[in-house]
Amino acid sequence: MTAPSSDILDFYTRPVAMTSAGVHATVLENLTSDLAGLCEIVQGVLLHFHWANAYGVALAPERADQQHLRPASATLDAVFAISGQPLSERREAGDRAVGVCRHYAVVTSAMLRAQGVPARSRCGFATYFTPGEFVDHWVAEYWDGPQGCWRLVDSQIDALQKAALKPDFDPLDTPRDRFLIAGNAWLQCRAGALDPMKFGILDMHGLWFVAGNVLRDFAALNNMEMLPWDCWGPVPEGDRALSPETLALVDRLAALTLDADACFGEIRALYETDAALRVPAQVFNAVRNQVEAIAA
Repeated sequence: MTAPSSDILDFYTRPVAMTSAGVHATVLENLTSDLAGLCEIVQGVLLHFHWANAYGVALAPERADQQHLRPASATLDAVFAISGQPLSERREAGDRAVGVCRHYAVVTSAMLRAQGVPARSRCGFATYFTPGEFVDHWVAEYWDGPQGCWRLVDSQIDALQKAALKPDFDPLDTPRDRFLIAGNAWLQCRAGALDPMKFGILDMHGLWFVAGNVLRDFAALNNMEMLPWDCWGPVPEGDRALSPETLALVDRLAALTLDADACFGEIRALYETDAALRVPAQVFNAVRNQVEAIAA
């Protein structure tokens, strides 16, 4: 693989928007630079909303609401509001901030960027949660300089989840056939190689769902890592047929995101010039069923 240009690596190293740690920037800079160590820190301060019961935690509504926090700085605010202990000290499950896979990816990316490592969050689908299904999921992707390649890391999969899921790979180096970038999933579904009804989460499946993840991955490549249920512009808000225009648009976005470095200039230009694709000041939170400012 040809190394990305310095401009690309710099773009994914600078903490901005969702990966900014805010007042906690110095705290992140002083963490370990070891990937495994950083993932252990993330696992020790975050609790996945859908896995809470497995950790013996019953979430009160106000705690569950933390999954709607967007910037890494807000998630870190929640972490330190619970306890002022150092991030490097593993917390009991009930003393962690609540999020979903996207929060693990974004906080991991923020920590890697604080260490000077280019990192970005990727939206797509995982094969390792439910056999035969491609489950809505996010992971981090970082530039492995010595090896000259981007690697996927699923920092959500800790010891408890490994015991439950029994993955046949190292989550610190997640294979790309076990986590499908949304654009890859879309193109395979469009080609008839994969069944779009196998893609989604809970009771939501289908090509419309895959389309939404393609747009979220496109936004993430532009340093706007939105919540899995944030909707804006052409993102479908429910199960409905996609127009020929939408199909063509998502075809284009999928191709761009699948080769993000080679298409970086086009990805950035399209995001900055197409108001429908660019994340607006307010988005529709489909879980809360309300319009929200993205900084909320």
